[in-house]
Amino acid sequence: MSSSQKTVRRRFNDLRRKVCGAREMLRALASTDHPLLAHIIPIRRCNLACTYCNEFDDFSQPVPTETMFQRVDKLAELGTSVITISGGEPLLHPELDAIISRIRKNGTISGLITNGYLLVAERIQRLNQAGLEWLQISIDNVAPDDVSKKSLKVLDKKLQLLAEHAEFHVNINSVVGGGVHNPQDALVIGKRALELGFSSTIGIIHDGQGQLQPLGDEERRIYHEMKSMEKRSFTRVNAFQDNIALGRPNQWRCRAGARYLYICENGLVHYCSQQRGYPAIPLENYSVADIRREFVTEKSCAPHCTVSCVHQVSIFDSWRAPQHPAPEPVESNTNQLVRIE
Repeated sequence: MSSSQKTVRRRFNDLRRKVCGAREMLRALASTDHPLLAHIIPIRRCNLACTYCNEFDDFSQPVPTETMFQRVDKLAELGTSVITISGGEPLLHPELDAIISRIRKNGTISGLITNGYLLVAERIQRLNQAGLEWLQISIDNVAPDDVSKKSLKVLDKKLQLLAEHAEFHVNINSVVGGGVHNPQDALVIGKRALELGFSSTIGIIHDGQGQLQPLGDEERRIYHEMKSMEKRSFTRVNAFQDNIALGRPNQWRCRAGARYLYICENGLVHYCSQQRGYPAIPLENYSVADIRREFVTEKSCAPHCTVSCVHQVSIFDSWRAPQHPAPEPVESNTNQLVRIE
């Protein structure tokens, strides 16, 4: 395919994504009975071991493909707008392309969060063919260190491959906080992302329970400079991070369990990756009644939460449906219980 053909194809795909996004926003305003975003885990294993991450292991087997099909079909049945595949490292799943294709066949928007290490030209082209619509890589530093190996030095060639071959949208997320040694690296990473034609965002790394850790003076300076570089779009609806950067709580209505679902490798629905253990209902049994209950349930962890995707989808309903205190937590059979305090 010539460069001009690639440009036309990318512009067409970008327009289609914007039309789909506008449609789903209208659906979100019209009804509160369906999830806007679900994160689903096809494999917990990861090829890296970032010290701040509590979402991986080094031994888990892939979730069987037929089981993944059943789960994404159930999410489509619930009316889910976007399904993002995460991990662990999702590219370790041998049938990832088939899972993405199944999501798209159901008419759901498909996304992928990866560390990028396993990307080669042929792998990117297969993601194109599967119908992937957006991909995010978080890059933590310029050079690898004892906190994270997700460095620009290691991944820059992967980014160049994405710039050349990807027909889907690519976002590069850089981070501050959480033990990152050189916060100024975020600026280098963000500028490189824009040079390659990607979007760029800034995230604040949470502690082990997804809670706020205030930024230092230099980290706040970098954070604000990075925000000035971000292009306007829904994924950059992140005013809540201004309070996080200052160590201040946010007063908001968290719609986890309703507008946002986190489905672990065992097929249980959780509030988010940092609050695994409740409601811990099997996805196959999840219903509109569960969505309605969690929509109006107040989450006590919300004021100091840094999980940006939950903040973003909750914005749609910030003006309606006041919430009430959560019921007493029930005993869960999950082995990954994280109590909400």
